[in-house]
Amino acid sequence: QVQLVESGGGLVQPGGSLRLSCAASGFTLNHIDIGWFRQAPGKEREGVSCGSSSGGRTYYADSVKGRFTISRDNAKDTVYLQMNSLNSEDTAVYYCAVGVCRELMREDEYGAWGQGTQVIVSS
Repeated sequence: QVQLVESGGGLVQPGGSLRLSCAASGFTLNHIDIGWFRQAPGKEREGVSCGSSSGGRTYYADSVKGRFTISRDNAKDTVYLQMNSLNSEDTAVYYCAVGVCRELMREDEYGAWGQGTQVIVSS
């Protein structure tokens, strides 16, 4: 079965850091683009970052640019989202998904969504 599992979320103080993991089972991430999305309470799901399996393309939403970094470890079939300088606006459930990595991330170009991991930024 194709499955993505997010982990690494939790409660963090403003200014703190978290590293989210997206682990694949049932397939390899070697040749697959992965995107990170998030959904805050009362808001629509939005694209955060994505990385292409080839071509070296990465994209970040303006709201996280300079603070978040996407990376992958193909040997572990895992994609990471390093989140630094977190603030309350980053509070959301974070999802990873398989799709097409481009500057303007579109939900309809992604599938095999994980179950999400919750990030709460609060003092």
